[in-house]
Amino acid sequence: MVIHWGRFIGNKNNSAGDAPLDEKASLVGRIGILMLSCGTGAWRVREAMNTIARNLGVTCSADIGLISIQYTCFTEDLSYTQVLSLPKTGVNTEKLDIMERFVKDFEQKYASMPVRQIHRLLDDIQRKPGIYSTLQAALGAALACSAFVFLLGGGPIEMICSFVGAGAGNFTRRQLINHKTTTLVCTAAGVAVACVFYLLLLSGLELLFSISRQHEVGYIGAMLFVVPGFPFITSMLDLSKSDMRSGLERLSYALMITIVATLVGWLVALLVHFRPGNFLPLGLTDLEMMLFRIPASFCGVFGFSIMFNSPRNMAILSGLIGAVANTTRLELVDLTNIPAAAAAFIGALTAGILASFINRRTGFPRISLTVPSIVIMVPGLYIYRAVYYIGLNQIGIGGLWLTRSALIIMFLPMGLFVARFIMDKQWRFSD
Repeated sequence: MVIHWGRFIGNKNNSAGDAPLDEKASLVGRIGILMLSCGTGAWRVREAMNTIARNLGVTCSADIGLISIQYTCFTEDLSYTQVLSLPKTGVNTEKLDIMERFVKDFEQKYASMPVRQIHRLLDDIQRKPGIYSTLQAALGAALACSAFVFLLGGGPIEMICSFVGAGAGNFTRRQLINHKTTTLVCTAAGVAVACVFYLLLLSGLELLFSISRQHEVGYIGAMLFVVPGFPFITSMLDLSKSDMRSGLERLSYALMITIVATLVGWLVALLVHFRPGNFLPLGLTDLEMMLFRIPASFCGVFGFSIMFNSPRNMAILSGLIGAVANTTRLELVDLTNIPAAAAAFIGALTAGILASFINRRTGFPRISLTVPSIVIMVPGLYIYRAVYYIGLNQIGIGGLWLTRSALIIMFLPMGLFVARFIMDKQWRFSD
């Protein structure tokens, strides 16, 4: 149910520091649930709640999940407990940036304000619309997936078809989200539309230009806009900080989205006789491939950032991080004998360190910079191939692809964890 926060506030105009415990607790809880709604992990939500609680002179203990918070605020002789929940999870990096700056400035700018006035400011933040329209978000997905499919080995035909398919798929998904449709239906419908549009455009190109049918393998790239990057990464980071409830809930959510997306893609592939084969060779030298990978990585990360509602400056910085980190990862795989999982660790570590330096200069949340820059490293092609072959009862081949994808997925957050441990003093300690 919608919480009308203003109804629980008394008529006194005392500052927040002099307010009753229940009003102080309402601020702590509301700031926590707003942070949680942006998609950040439990550790950052708890840190924000603790910061506000200290500034208000109370002690806070919170148990945080994927869409709910149970917390208690204490004084010397009183305690106040609340349970807050969200209707669904999501990602909004612009709002997360606003909330982190709000928490950072709370002591100097807001602690002296009346509680009612602070809630009005939070009302404005909560009601703030997204930066991008549904069409712009669809174009962001189209750009990201077309770049993604090139980085997987696809050429111009696969990129064009993926651009159209991903754009149509994410447009459909966003329209359903705007109508508050349940998550699984949004995911399934978006993937199905993306695959169908890829098929239609490819069939049209075949009729007009007699292109090879082998370009069908790029249809996997058209549905990679549903990769649950934020839940995957934050789940592992939460587990690394012993936030087991949040970590396991986020991991379950990410697996649910991934399984539904791959199963829908598999069913569509069976209906139209698509197979996840190898891409046609592009005929590029190592140097040419590297030079093309840099802008492709930038465009892919920039597109994902748009999908996550990042402001333009934040999206550009994320794209620059991704251009360096992802190109480094791919070149290590191609030019050395390093395994793909180890290269993913180095790429994520590079992204995490670069994001920390940018965070110190701009104040942008690290998670908003790092997740888009390593989502493009998530092995969506491997995951899909695993499900495809397992669905055909070819368990050995499917298990091989599943193992490869699992290793890469585990090493990505590990790289971010090590980067955070090196660059963030607060992250190094459990208390």
